[in-house]
Amino acid sequence: MVETGPGRFSSRHGIHLYWSEEDRAFIAEVPELPGCATDGPTRQEALTNIEKVIEEWFETASELGRPIPVPKGRLLFA
Repeated sequence: MVETGPGRFSSRHGIHLYWSEEDRAFIAEVPELPGCATDGPTRQEALTNIEKVIEEWFETASELGRPIPVPKGRLLFA
């Protein structure tokens, strides 16, 4: 996590982005940050939304004194 200003954070955590037929929306989630997920009607909107959710996740973890997981990087295999 990199703090980029008052209350501003930047993440290097991986984002999974996929279409959900059930939700009829694109889903963006950050597997390394439990509960960090959102959706949007377009890929771009889902990515824009997840950036906000990541920042809120970091702020909440910081306020609660909880550790922020270190990004693990890309999967080498699936």
